[in-house]
Amino acid sequence: MSKIRRLFGTDGIRGKANSDPMTAGIALRLGQAAGLLFTRGEYRHRVVIGKDTRLSGYMIEPALTAGFIGAGMDVTLLGPLPTPAVAMLTRSLRADLGVMISASHNPYEDNGIKLFGPDGTKLSDEKELEIEALMDSGFADRLAESGLLGRAARLDDAAGRYIEAAKGSFPRGSRLDGLRIVVDCANGAAYKVAPTVLWELGATVIPVGVAPDGFNINQACGSTVPEFLCAKVVEHGAHLGIALDGDADRVIIADETGEVVDGDQILALIARSWHQAGTLRGGGIVATVMSNLGLERHLGQLGLRLHRTKVGDRYVAEHMRTSGINVGGEQSGHLILSDFATTGDGLLAALQVLAVLVQQDRPASELLQVFRRLPQRLKNVRFAGVSPLREDRVQAAIRDAEARLNGTGRVLIRESGTEPLVRVMAEGEDGIIVAEVVDSLCEMIADVARIRQAAV
Repeated sequence: MSKIRRLFGTDGIRGKANSDPMTAGIALRLGQAAGLLFTRGEYRHRVVIGKDTRLSGYMIEPALTAGFIGAGMDVTLLGPLPTPAVAMLTRSLRADLGVMISASHNPYEDNGIKLFGPDGTKLSDEKELEIEALMDSGFADRLAESGLLGRAARLDDAAGRYIEAAKGSFPRGSRLDGLRIVVDCANGAAYKVAPTVLWELGATVIPVGVAPDGFNINQACGSTVPEFLCAKVVEHGAHLGIALDGDADRVIIADETGEVVDGDQILALIARSWHQAGTLRGGGIVATVMSNLGLERHLGQLGLRLHRTKVGDRYVAEHMRTSGINVGGEQSGHLILSDFATTGDGLLAALQVLAVLVQQDRPASELLQVFRRLPQRLKNVRFAGVSPLREDRVQAAIRDAEARLNGTGRVLIRESGTEPLVRVMAEGEDGIIVAEVVDSLCEMIADVARIRQAAV
């Protein structure tokens, strides 16, 4: 089987809505192929489908539904719900497959499709390649006969089930009474459930980004625009701010002073808290190559190990499962707490931060600066066509940059799995050198990209 992934990236299929690959036709064929691949017996098979609040969800959802029905699967429609809720309901409803329609933190023009297996975990690269291969083959003779077509129905209490599961992750007997919390739902999938969970646990909730109209998801709000959250925290005198992204599998925190706290600091706080409580498993946590060296050093002082994977929360989750580790995540805020969820869940991670806040009765600004971050700089370079990273002079420049850091830091260059971007990151003890290294590499890569584009 070919190892080239034509449709699937690091987090499912993603693209501009109504353009290849995010068309109704491809969604239909994906539903048919995935439905056939996950039909493995004589019983009635089921797929659950959730979505965020994008306008194009009204196009993708019925196309997928038709495909699964044509493969003989019953479809349970969840409506707008966070990605982790879809993963949870895939397991609890004993479904054969789960689907989330979302482009996460991207603007409304984009959309995407994420697939979960029966255990609520994202599909492996191998399974996604199997689906692609089946989509490219002829399978019309394998579709369901007229009398064996599936049916579709909506699950009216889907949101309520997730709300109760989220509340159940909070320490028994603890409450959020007396805390003022801003929650920014990015006009996305968590716009109802996140404020409800916090309110039912006793907090005074200031909800923002909770008026989706199909176009405003992630627009000047959410985890990718933390300054909006920070301003609201200061404006309302809140104890904490929580910003989710469009599908709520990611979180950024702001303390009471309006300072941003990223996923690395949240990971450190949860790891230390669980380690002290004796509930951290596996002798460490899992993060990606993007996490700050300061996190690794801090964990080492606690006698814990930082396991690194390539970028993508499903790679983090896979390593957690194989290593018996129950805490992992990404600097960007995708945090996986496998005691409670099989995939990244921004709300559940925020609840664990709040649990420490309640237990220690200290300001968030004291609790959430867990370790000293090494200066780190990340910039993106957009390109067209073949990646400029293949050029010899770019590789030579990368080697020179690594030599300049002289063992006190590192350089990481990678291509985005969802966009035509090269991501350039460096970190080290000297912030000035780090910035110079990144800027010079970006200029070199941009020049190569321009030359290549002009030659086309």
